[in-house]
Parts: sequence; structure tokens; C-alpha cells
Amino acid sequence: MQLKGIHHVSALTGVAKDNYDFYTNTMGMRLVKKTVNQDDTSIYHLFFADAEGNPGTDLTFFEIPMAGTTYTGNNSISNTALRVPTDASIEFWKQRFEKLGVEFDEPLIQAGRLALPFRDPEGQRLTLVSDEHNEGVPGGKPWKHAEIPQEHGIIGLGPVKITVPQVDASTTVLTELMGFSEIDGYSSNGHPIRVFETGDGGSGAEVHVEARTDLSPERPGKGSVHHVAYRVEDMEELKAWHEKLKDARIPNSGIVERYYFTSLYFREPNGILYELATDGPGFDTDEPMDKLGESLALPPFLEPQRSQIEARLKPLDTNKSN
Repeated sequence: MQLKGIHHVSALTGVAKDNYDFYTNTMGMRLVKKTVNQDDTSIYHLFFADAEGNPGTDLTFFEIPMAGTTYTGNNSISNTALRVPTDASIEFWKQRFEKLGVEFDEPLIQAGRLALPFRDPEGQRLTLVSDEHNEGVPGGKPWKHAEIPQEHGIIGLGPVKITVPQVDASTTVLTELMGFSEIDGYSSNGHPIRVFETGDGGSGAEVHVEARTDLSPERPGKGSVHHVAYRVEDMEELKAWHEKLKDARIPNSGIVERYYFTSLYFREPNGILYELATDGPGFDTDEPMDKLGESLALPPFLEPQRSQIEARLKPLDTNKSN
């Protein structure tokens, strides 16, 4: 019953094409699945990951064309980290961002690791974090990209930061329900941040909790994060988590079949949406590994609706970067 680390982070974008261009061409991540939001099949759901779509490497986006501007604030997943291999990688990315006009802050030490905060074109709050002094959950395999040497490529998700007003309520859920341990802390712009880890620990298994009582609740829009998912070994364990949530009288979604993994959703006391997701079966269950993300993939229960679904979607060419 121990969570293995971060499984994926899902965020919002206003334009799938521009989102695809940035995360494949600028960031060098691989589009491993082009599908639709299973709860609203009129919008794309894009999965960017390492070369093989390994659990713990997926940054995903729902396309919401009418999404407004995000007004950042409390009760939010306020930053997502992406792991790179070494401290030298941070300098490589700083120079690349300068060349390409990507908005970034100066490198800093964050929880003992060299980090580079930056924003995507829609204001998504991201941080590159070096794995040079990291131990714990291993990273993935960077995607081969013409402009990004593999020794500097993105290898997975790093710590997720949540910003909440009632910090004890959030940390109690992390430790007493979800099995995280508090291991560290640091300060950012004068605000305390507590560090929690699960599983084998390390950058790919951390949640950073920022306590803020001076902010209004975040108003989400394009560039905001919808939820963070944590890794569960298999269906047997996911069912045990479902029973644990029911025993704790925590409202939840029940078991949800996502085809590429199976999920369970619930909200913690500050409104943060958590998902527990199985490691398998994986993204190559319906596409060969060398063709991931090239075509619109639909789970079997949506396949009979393919013609109607495709008619509602804007064409999105995803062959060029794969």
C-alpha cells in the first residue's frame, strides 16, 4: 500500500497545436498518446513523456479552447517540475531558453537541487530540476531530439508543489492517509515550503507544500494544473486504496477504467484533486512503441464513436516530431 511516486500531472491548454509544438519542439518531449478527454470527447488529451511513455514521466494536457486566463492563487497545484540529468543540463536549458525567448527565472537551489523555474507560452508554472545529486525513484529515457543532446534531455517529472491555506489539513492527508513522510523544508520568497516523499523517495516522489494565507483561491484557466496522479503498482493495490478511502469516509470517484491505466480520484481538504493510477498496461497497448502519438488513439469503448469524435476535432498533425 505504498505509493511509488508521481504518475502524471494533467494541465489545461487553450490550443492543442501550439501546446504540441512547444513541448515537442522546444522541450524535446515525446508525444506518446494523442487521444481525447474520456469525459468530454470533443477535446484533445495529449500526453508528453519520455521515449517510452514510462509512468512518472507524463505531463498531459486537456485542450479547452474557451479557457480564460489563470489567476494564480491558493488551493492549487502551483508548480510542476521536470527532471534533467545534471547541473550542466540546467545551464544548457538556460541558454536554450534565452535563444528561443522562453520566460525563465535565474537558477537557484531548491531542496538541495539546482533548479530553473520557467513558464510555457500560456503561463504554465514549471521548473527544471537537476538529478545530479538526486537519489530514489529512477528517471526515464529522454526522447531523441535533433536540437537537444540526450545528456540534457528531460527524463521525467520532479516534485509537484501545492499551495494551500490550511497546511495541516493537507499534510495530514499526505502522511496519515497516503503514507508520505516529511523529510525537509525550505523557503521561497519568504514563504515556508515543507517537503514530503513516498516510495523510494527522491525528486520523482516528492510533494512540496507551500503554506499561504495571504492569497485568494486560484481561478483556473489555460496554463493551470487540473490534477496530480500518484503511482500504484496494480489493480489489486488500487482496489485496496479504494477500500481505504471508503473506510476513511473520503468521497471518491470509484475505480475508473482509463484503458492505458486504471484510476481512482479524490480531493484533499484544500480542494486539490488527487488521482491514484496503476503503472500499466501502458501506452503501447494499442500502438507500437515506434508509432506512439502519431494517430488519434481511442480506447475500445470509444472506438464505435470514432467518426463522430474525429468530426468534432480540429486536425492535429503529430507525425513531424515523432
